[in-house]
Amino acid sequence: MQPLAPDRVVLLERIAKHFGEGEARVNALSEIDLEVRSGEVVALLGPSGSGKTTLLNVIGCIVEPASGRMHLDGELVYDGRWLRGDLRRLRLEKIGFVFQFHNLLPFLDATENVAVAVELAGHSPDAARRRAIELLDHLEVSHRRDALPARLSGGEAQRVAIARALANGPRIILADEPTAALDSKRAGIVMDLLRRLAAEQDACIIAVTHDEKIFDRFDRIIHLRDGRLDSGANGHDAPQPALPSRFAPSPKDAARA
Repeated sequence: MQPLAPDRVVLLERIAKHFGEGEARVNALSEIDLEVRSGEVVALLGPSGSGKTTLLNVIGCIVEPASGRMHLDGELVYDGRWLRGDLRRLRLEKIGFVFQFHNLLPFLDATENVAVAVELAGHSPDAARRRAIELLDHLEVSHRRDALPARLSGGEAQRVAIARALANGPRIILADEPTAALDSKRAGIVMDLLRRLAAEQDACIIAVTHDEKIFDRFDRIIHLRDGRLDSGANGHDAPQPALPSRFAPSPKDAARA
């Protein structure tokens, strides 16, 4: 088998996924072939139930496919079964997640929310804090690094969430409606930040979105319907876990959250 070109960060071959059996069976993904290269920013569009989120979760190694092959960052990680025993480590090493709602831990300040991801990857608390402050500064939100999520604006919280997603230098950034809760100006700023940081880290971005405000920020838009990609989806000329104990909430904080 020939090695993958280094710029092919995501490669799916005939990936399928279904839920349920018999008459209740739903084919969520059918024979998906998809290639995404480093530096690419790709949107997944489609009606509700078309398979967008399932596809994102398969690439994120959260949902196991039923069949097919999947390479992530040059590594064959699925070939009819997972080839990695520790999927948590795989996600920490290769994948960053950005969500519609920032999902920051309410009992941690901005710096700690980013640092916890670095600690989970095996780095020391001091190294994790330095990395967190570096990213928050890069995203121009370091002045809010001691603030709890409840004290952050929507745009600030999403920047902290982006910093967390990028904390371990992933080459794959998966975003599920990352700008749906933001106004037009903030949505554009967030996407521009994602594009810039992905380029700096030689990463790709795959985003599920319905947000027309940001369509012009994508290199490629892929449509899904009934679990299938539109023909030509791979055309590159196409138009358009448990926390470390020191971060665990106190009973009072947990009750308040």
